[in-house]
Parts: sequence; structure tokens; C-alpha cells
Amino acid sequence: MEEQEREKKEVPKLPEEQTKQNYLDEQDYFRKWDNLLDKARFGPRWLSQPEIAEIIKEALHYRNEREFDLFAFCIMSNHVHVVFQLFESKPGSPPDLHFQISLNEIMQSLKRHTARKSNIVLGRQGPFWQDESYDHVVRDSGEFNRIINYVLENPVKAGLVSKWEDWPWTFCKSG
Repeated sequence: MEEQEREKKEVPKLPEEQTKQNYLDEQDYFRKWDNLLDKARFGPRWLSQPEIAEIIKEALHYRNEREFDLFAFCIMSNHVHVVFQLFESKPGSPPDLHFQISLNEIMQSLKRHTARKSNIVLGRQGPFWQDESYDHVVRDSGEFNRIINYVLENPVKAGLVSKWEDWPWTFCKSG
């Protein structure tokens, strides 16, 4: 135990300014990558097919309040933005309607299910989703609101609609 405490003290801490800059750099990288995805005219664009987008939409809504609390999503032609909160298990609390599973388990299940159904519709086999996904911990209500707005405005920013509400593949929890 003493050795662990000593090792913790020896690990250099990043100055707060450097930590903030790393966070800002990560945001900038994500924004640039997302802009490329929005404008991409190459690669699979299966999600632009209404039947495929509907599979994704139904899968997200099905898991809402079972595996997570869904706040927003936007399905684009080649990527999906989703904002949800995992359920927390509280020590000593009785089991309720939802159970706690990890983000990794949720994403694997969601991708596996939607890939299988989408590949059937498309008459194809093989990988449908990329292996990785980008996740981000929301630190405060200001950031939460900024992210929700970013997700909802994605089709507007891409020039597909003038108001996010006109995009059939967006969702925002009311209240």
C-alpha cells in the first residue's frame, strides 16, 4: 500500500493548462474528422437508405430505458451521433427494470444487432461498422447542452436541411 502511494506521488501531473489544451485539441480533431465524414462522397453510405436508418433508429429506441437513458441521436449517411447516459447501479438497491452494462457491451450489442439486420436488407455479408467508436465523458451541463446541439445540428451543418427537426433521423428527448 505504501509503495502504491509513493508511486502515485512520483507520477508527474499535467499542469491544468496543458490538460485543458489537450481537451481542446481533442475537440478540434473530432470536429475536423466529423466535417470530413459529413462531406465524404466515398465509402459505404448505407445509412442514407431509409430502411437502414430505420433499423438504427429502432435499435436505439428499443434500448432506451432498458440499457441507457437516451437524450439525442442523429443518423447521417456514414456515421451516427448518439448521446446517452449509462444507468448506475447503487449498492444495496433492489433490482429494477434496467440493469447496468458497460458502454463497451452496449456498443458491441448495438453494432452486432444493427449490422446483422442491415446486411440482410442490403443482401451482403461482412463488416458493417468500424471496430472503434468515439466516446466522450460529459463534464458539466454547459458541455452537455453544447454536445446535444452539435448532434442535432449535424444535418443542418452538412447542408441537408435548414432545421434539424426536418431531418427524419434525429431525435431529442423532450423535457
